[in-house]
Amino acid sequence: MNTPDIVTTQHLTRKAIIYIRQSTPHQVLTNQESLSLQYALKQRALSLGWHDHDIEIIDSDLGLTAAAAEHREGFKELVTKVTLGQVGIIFGSEVSRLARSNSDWYPLLDICGFRGCLIADRDGIYDPATPNGRLLLGLKGTLSEAELFTIKARMQAGLLNKAARGDLALQLPVGLARDELGRVQKHPSREVQDRIALVFQTFLERRTASKVLQYFNQHQLLLPGRDRARELAWKPPTVSAILSILKNPAYAGAFVYGRTKHRPRATSAGKPASQRLSMENWKIRVNDKYPAYVSWETFEKIQAMLRDNYAEYDRNKTRGVPRAGQALLHGLLYCGECGHKMLVQYKHNTFYLCNALRQQYGVPVCQNIPGDPVDQAVIEAFFQALSPVELDIYARAVTAHQQSRDQARQAREQQIERLRYQAALARRQFNRVDPDNRLVAAELEARWEAALRELKQAEEAATQADQAGGLPSALSAELKAAFTSIGEKLPQIWEQDLLSREQKKALLRCLIEKIALHRLAPDRAQARIVWVGGETTTLHIEVQVKRFAALSGAREMEQTILKLAAEGISDQEIAQQLTARGHRSPMRQHVLPSTVQIIRLRHGIMVKRHQSHPRRIEGFLTVPQLAKELGITVHFIYDRIHKGTIEIVKDQATGLYLFPDRPATIKQFRKLIDGRLQNLRF
Repeated sequence: MNTPDIVTTQHLTRKAIIYIRQSTPHQVLTNQESLSLQYALKQRALSLGWHDHDIEIIDSDLGLTAAAAEHREGFKELVTKVTLGQVGIIFGSEVSRLARSNSDWYPLLDICGFRGCLIADRDGIYDPATPNGRLLLGLKGTLSEAELFTIKARMQAGLLNKAARGDLALQLPVGLARDELGRVQKHPSREVQDRIALVFQTFLERRTASKVLQYFNQHQLLLPGRDRARELAWKPPTVSAILSILKNPAYAGAFVYGRTKHRPRATSAGKPASQRLSMENWKIRVNDKYPAYVSWETFEKIQAMLRDNYAEYDRNKTRGVPRAGQALLHGLLYCGECGHKMLVQYKHNTFYLCNALRQQYGVPVCQNIPGDPVDQAVIEAFFQALSPVELDIYARAVTAHQQSRDQARQAREQQIERLRYQAALARRQFNRVDPDNRLVAAELEARWEAALRELKQAEEAATQADQAGGLPSALSAELKAAFTSIGEKLPQIWEQDLLSREQKKALLRCLIEKIALHRLAPDRAQARIVWVGGETTTLHIEVQVKRFAALSGAREMEQTILKLAAEGISDQEIAQQLTARGHRSPMRQHVLPSTVQIIRLRHGIMVKRHQSHPRRIEGFLTVPQLAKELGITVHFIYDRIHKGTIEIVKDQATGLYLFPDRPATIKQFRKLIDGRLQNLRF
């Protein structure tokens, strides 16, 4: 292109901007020749006619990638100056120095074309306002963007090839370190090794990260971590720190690459969003690459336990951690009609309900079943499955408890040994300092005192823990027999409330995988238990109902009552016969005499005379008789008596309210009902 024809006096009256950029800080330090060539563009601007004071260099974006413009303040400054019409030409060693994204490149071309600003690289000078200039610059920008993906793919291929062998030097967690030859070894401190192993072992025993945290806090144990300088630091335990240990596959000896997925996100900082992937979606995994704290099988078991503890009932169908609620089957029940997880509702009593379809479509609740009969039926099936089991459960409990105490004691001893070393080190540093250097001596003395104070606290905590009692070593013969035949004695232990609700739920989950609950009728439900291992058991459960008509055998039961009552059989005997035939009352598992009586009276079958003939007293009206005469309810009269609107005293002989059987009584009551009379007195 003919340079003199492109650069005009109008361009020379404005500034010449030299934009300098390199992609990474490493390139800034090592690629010095490329940096020199970019700064040398100033000589080209001088040769084209710009004065030295009109040439401005923008190099604030050194070490930043051109994949986006959000984080490049120098590029933003350049665009601002061009927009204000202050720039006549932009110099860059190549187009890729300005932008590697067309979403940033083409808006710059539009502004330069509108403001009459030229763009120059090592190949020539271009005018974005002309078709040829815009075409060439557009092609260069497209090639620059494509080159970025090519470079990234080439580098990514080399990285993946190295990761596939497990040789990629990823950042190691606490407890693993590289030696001088680059080999990964366990941390040289036995305290660090034992403390990480204690996290895994405690979790396998207690099954939740929060209980591991309680254990560490109870024994005043710290967790190894890293400070800002990436050096070893002992910190108070937290749930997040414990979970980071439990979820890191490096502790199982596995090299893993691609545990997270980054996707673009529109933010002011331009940072991509990170999403954790499940184990089956990890890109690369090489087992037995690092020294392991736990086996890979144990690590997979821990991950399954963590997923199960996370209470995502609707989405992932997990069971959640056993909690202190009254419902024993929470997290295990599935709806037999729609297949969704059933939730618990504590409203007066415990209910299992399925409201997944109601939440999604606004339809009525799928099922709502009382929880107590379901829990009782499943517990009985659980006892039957466990009845042949015999375990020396107490001996195992004592052994496990002793092992736990020994591990905690060892961890405390290691912690005290480390604190003693730190106190001795602080003492030696204090003794070496010049006494005349009082500022340094005072600081070292304060550190020594702090180390001694921390050591004393740890020793006192260890003494208190050693003095705390453990499980009794001697038991009565009866209790030993109960522990030995745990399968047979468990119902007794269960009923004596020796186990908490969480422990009972944990016991049920040891054998039960899930339960499908289906309401066959208002008073009958079916529970299909899926045991661990795949075996199934089907239970038929009697469910409480509030109405007699809701019972499945209500019609047959009613006919039987009428038949037996006509034969003169008492209500008690009828109830016993119906119970023996498998019938029951709505809220009971057997037939109540009161249920028989209600049905018998409903059909007018009376046993005593007063049941069929209301009491009549000569010259008086009772409350029911008066209410019937007036066409009102008895509650109206009783309410006015209790409020004092009707003044009357019960008859001593009958214990009833008796009103004179005269027309005047009826008239007075009608006036009271119409509001024409304020009170009555008899």
